[in-house]
Amino acid sequence: GGGGGNGGSGPFRASMVAREADAGAGSKTEGARPRAASESGGARAEGPEVETGAAETKEGAAGMADEYGEMDSSGLTFEAGRVELEMGGVLEAAQIRYNTFGELNEKKDNVLVVCHALTGNSALDTWWGDFLGPGKAFDTDKYLVVCCNVLTSCYGSTGPTSINPTTGKPYGSTFPEVTLRDAVGLQIRTIREGLGANRVAAVVGGSLGGMQALEWAALGGDFVRCFCALSCGSKHNAWQIGMSECQRQAIYGDLNWNGGDIDPANPPNVGLSIARQIAMVSYRTAQAFDRKFNRHVDEKTNQFQVQRYLAYQGTKFLSRFDANSFVALTKLMDTHDMGRGRKGGVAGALGDMNQPALIVSIDSDVLYPPYEQMELHQLLPNSQFESIRNDDGHDGFLLAQEEIGPILGDFLDKNAGVINFGNHAFSPSDAEERDEPSDGRSRL
Repeated sequence: GGGGGNGGSGPFRASMVAREADAGAGSKTEGARPRAASESGGARAEGPEVETGAAETKEGAAGMADEYGEMDSSGLTFEAGRVELEMGGVLEAAQIRYNTFGELNEKKDNVLVVCHALTGNSALDTWWGDFLGPGKAFDTDKYLVVCCNVLTSCYGSTGPTSINPTTGKPYGSTFPEVTLRDAVGLQIRTIREGLGANRVAAVVGGSLGGMQALEWAALGGDFVRCFCALSCGSKHNAWQIGMSECQRQAIYGDLNWNGGDIDPANPPNVGLSIARQIAMVSYRTAQAFDRKFNRHVDEKTNQFQVQRYLAYQGTKFLSRFDANSFVALTKLMDTHDMGRGRKGGVAGALGDMNQPALIVSIDSDVLYPPYEQMELHQLLPNSQFESIRNDDGHDGFLLAQEEIGPILGDFLDKNAGVINFGNHAFSPSDAEERDEPSDGRSRL
């Protein structure tokens, strides 16, 4: 396969974030995009006006903070070529879209991989932007921060919306089944072959991103120095599979689904909108909904405000996601099982992962409840557990950035093995060669 970067020669100038193939066409170069702040730390959503007592405000402010900002498929591209998949399928010309922030150091071992959640993209700056930048948890003075769009998504990596080179048409319903390990395996190739990295300092992710982080550590072995998994478990359990299936059934029940053979002029918008509304409820909590909406009624429409909020979120989703990709991604997530095919099952697999690990739990998460993160902590031999007090439920891993940032930054400072010495990022082994203390301070 080929790389979408400088390979490995010299510092990799990723601070420019060359976003080629912007939204699938053309190219441009730009810096990290600004991120709109909100009361909960997420990007603020604009939406329909609703009544909130004395004054009218936008849905995004009166409702709930949105977990994502502006979404597109821009970035760099790793061309992986022909890829044989775990379940027997083949992708003839697989590619991974990714974005980078920072520089690759001389030893090529300061890569920090960040994995996105279910409907995210590789533009890390638009959804975890509070963590990204000089002096922050994802310190671009220390790390080459890389975020890859997961396989099967519709934000640049190969998925159902991609053109099948055999037919010259979008894959659609013919897209082969992809597992989480297939997706992570291609990300590992992107970092090794595309960027020429010798080692990954850390892998971080929440929800589906946390599942990816776990597989990164298992598949990568010594290639991965440490990892952090937020708001996920060791496997997708029956509760989570059932929730995903409800969302898929909403799509299947739309007559425009047509078994996945979708007419672009008549997509299954009703089904996809309902699927998103189901998901939005599962991502939050009863307390959060009651605090934001209570039983307030919109005087213009005579609807409960929570109804308007969910309808808005469902409609908004249609402009940024594809039904076949959504189905494929939820099925990919259902393949998550750290014990599958590994000696000793889940306990054996996690017990063999000796890297320093940070496990973070949102105490109100009903979709991936805290006991699952506690299980990870108990089975991983070298782990740290942190529980975050937050009423936002599962989405707390995206919205509670103010609380999570210091914990994450401290863990990476202690375990990622990268030190910022002036304007140069180096590993402890570099310090030894320089006859300097491993904490980066001068002996003078």
